[in-house]
Amino acid sequence: MSKSLPKRSENYSEWYNELVKRADLAENSAVRGCMVIKPYGYAIWEKMQRALDDMFKETGHEHAYFPLFVPKSLFEAEEKNAEGFAKECAIVTHYRLKNDPDKPGKLMVDPEAKLEEELIVRPTSEAIIWSTYKNWIQSYRDLPLLINQWANVVRWEMRTRLFLRTTEFLWQEGHTAHATKEEAIEETEKMLEVYATFAEEFMAVPVVRGRKSANERFAGAEETYCIEAMMQDGRALQAGTSHFLGQNFAKAFDVKFVSKENKQDYVWGTSWGVSTRLMGALIMAHSDDEGLVLPPKLAPIQVVIVPIFKGEEQLAQISEVINPIVSALKNRGISVKFDVSDKQSPGFKFAQYELKGVPVRLAIGARDLGNGTVEIARRDTKEKATYPIDSAIDTIINLLEEIQKNIYQRALDFRTTHTFKVDTWEEFTKIIESEELGFISAHWDGLPETEEKIKELTKATIRCIPLDSVEEEGKCILTGNPSGRRVIFAKAY
Repeated sequence: MSKSLPKRSENYSEWYNELVKRADLAENSAVRGCMVIKPYGYAIWEKMQRALDDMFKETGHEHAYFPLFVPKSLFEAEEKNAEGFAKECAIVTHYRLKNDPDKPGKLMVDPEAKLEEELIVRPTSEAIIWSTYKNWIQSYRDLPLLINQWANVVRWEMRTRLFLRTTEFLWQEGHTAHATKEEAIEETEKMLEVYATFAEEFMAVPVVRGRKSANERFAGAEETYCIEAMMQDGRALQAGTSHFLGQNFAKAFDVKFVSKENKQDYVWGTSWGVSTRLMGALIMAHSDDEGLVLPPKLAPIQVVIVPIFKGEEQLAQISEVINPIVSALKNRGISVKFDVSDKQSPGFKFAQYELKGVPVRLAIGARDLGNGTVEIARRDTKEKATYPIDSAIDTIINLLEEIQKNIYQRALDFRTTHTFKVDTWEEFTKIIESEELGFISAHWDGLPETEEKIKELTKATIRCIPLDSVEEEGKCILTGNPSGRRVIFAKAY
């Protein structure tokens, strides 16, 4: 058995990195800054995809796929967007290699194969998509255009961490076009709520819905909405964004439509996305020193059954009782693994499934069989109890629902106790510099330079201006200037 995980309380970063690897979620690849998502990790991502996919389709969106490469001239068309992503771009300049005459067995870039126009490997797809929309949209009858794509993007990150920040990552990006400003804003807010619902109901992660400050806004957007989650170390993680693009991209790519009044106008746009960064949020919001704690709705294996047996005869007797339970659970849409392998001891299996975050574990041996009972353990609280075999199915179903709710409530309680309302710079810095991090609700004067100064002094950023915040007269914690409402500050991933 491998040594235990590092303690969260001692080294949160090391604990996270080790857990990702030991739970078989992902590993570093031969390509700098890129990851290999392993089958167990990808199974969680697939469950996320499936749930989100259903939600997108329920709100009227269709899927398409756009090229990985963006001609540099298209990328430059919307200046703010290009400038915002310029430092993270990977660029294709040549299309062929050839043998190096000076180094046998080695290849070199063929200087004669230089591209006429350089290609950007997409860091985001607004440019290629809006240049396509110009051909798709002529009339109000073509609107709204509600498109999503599941894809990969490349952003040349200097410091990488599995799932949280990698050079290449998986995501979905929605790009919609509308006839009016009001429709586009409605879409932006609707998709933010889709993300918030997914985070809370599937990931069991409570989130704050809000708007970004101008400094933190998506490059090329008029307004960026976001959901912010709190991790167990008190740091914030941006779990999803939805952008109101105004007519910026429509004007950059000349995307116009003829209205019902027979007038020509630019369309109004949105874009919105979440990525494999959600995997990092899932891990850091719930897991403990023994391994993953997965919400049942996203667990690849929701129930594991570990038989304790000696010889084939005992296994056959146990299987005769367990197989109907497995079938009944599967018929109810619950994923079950009946682990009959004899390569590891039951104790080893218990530890492994605990590490992988399987929500419910059922164990049964010859003595249990004689007593007509099974032992059922829950991963979130580590409680276990003995139940009659006849009640196992109902017990498991109820437990899965209870675990999902409990994990969410535990995360919500943690956020509540780690959200601090402060009114002075001294209070602010005391929390930011302490080990007890969290969300800080404080006044800000609305000036970008004040926001930058706070970030420079403390490394804390404005995570969002909460949508449910109320007007409240106060003074900026740094400048003392008048402020009309509180915002959320935090150190973030």
